[in-house]
Amino acid sequence: MTFRPLETGTRLTRRRNHHGRGGRILLYSALVAGAVLMVTPFVWMLLTSLKGLNEVNSFSWLPDQFLWRNYADAFNAAPFLMYFRNSAIVVVGQTVPLLFIATGAGYALAQLPIRGANRLLTYFLVLLGVPFQVIIVPLFIVVRSVPLAGGNNILGQGGTGWVDSWWALIVPFISAPLYVFLARQFFVSLPSELADAARIDGVGEIKIFLRIMAPLAKPAFITIILFNVESAWNGFIWPLVATSSESIRPLQFGLAVFAQSSSGQPQWPFLMAVSALAMLPMVLVFIIGQRYFIAGLANTGLKG
Repeated sequence: MTFRPLETGTRLTRRRNHHGRGGRILLYSALVAGAVLMVTPFVWMLLTSLKGLNEVNSFSWLPDQFLWRNYADAFNAAPFLMYFRNSAIVVVGQTVPLLFIATGAGYALAQLPIRGANRLLTYFLVLLGVPFQVIIVPLFIVVRSVPLAGGNNILGQGGTGWVDSWWALIVPFISAPLYVFLARQFFVSLPSELADAARIDGVGEIKIFLRIMAPLAKPAFITIILFNVESAWNGFIWPLVATSSESIRPLQFGLAVFAQSSSGQPQWPFLMAVSALAMLPMVLVFIIGQRYFIAGLANTGLKG
C-alpha cells in the first residue's frame, strides 16, 4: 500500500486561491454577458434613431449617415412639450402625496401597537398579487361615480365624475400596497427604542415620524420615489381608459404618432428618437438616487 504525503498549508492555500480566481472569472464573465444583453437593446434604439426611413427595412447596426435631425423632426411632429408637461404633472401629483401616505401607513404598521396589524399586512400582501388589469373596470366605475363632480348628483349619477380630468390620473394612485409594504419593512428594521424614548418624553407620534424616523428612512423614501416615478412616467393603459382630451394625456401617447405612417409602416427612426428622449429623465433620476435605491432594497427584507 502506498501512502501519499499530506498537502502542506502552502499548497492548500494555492489551490484555494486558484479555485477562488476561477470562480471570480466565471462570475465576472456572467455579469459582463448579462450587461451586454441588457445594453444591446438601448444601443440598437439609439443607432436606429439616427437612420433614414429606408435603412430600417434591412438589418444593420450602423447607419449609413448619422441623421441627428431626426430628433428635431420627431419632436416637432407632435406637441411633445405638452406631453412632457402632462407626464411631469402626473408624476409630481402622484408621488408627493403617495410618499406621505405610504410611509405613514408603513410606520404605523411597523412601530405602533395596532390591533390586527399582521392581518393588515397579509391583506397588503394579497393585494400585491392582483394585476392592475383586473381592477381597471371597477376603478373606472368608481372614478365616473364620484359625487358632485363632472355633473354628478350627490349619489354620483348623471355625469362623468372625474373621467377625463387630472383627478382621474392622480387620485387613484396616491397610495399603493407595494409602497406601504416596502415602508413597513424598512421601519421594522429601525430600533423601536428610539420611538419609545421619544414617547416617554411626551413627543407625539407625528413628530416622532417626521423628526426621528423619517430622516433614518431616507433610503426607503428614495426607493418609493424611484418606483413610483417610473410607473407614473410610463403609464399608458389607465390614461387611455380614463382620458379622451389630448391636452391632459401623458407622454406615452405621443409615441403613437409614429406607430403608423401614411404607408402603414411604423416610422422607426422617429419612434426610437422620441423613445430615447422619453427614457432620458428616468435614467437621470435613477443615477441620482442609485445609492439610496440600493440601500433601500437591501434594508427592506422579509422581516416579521
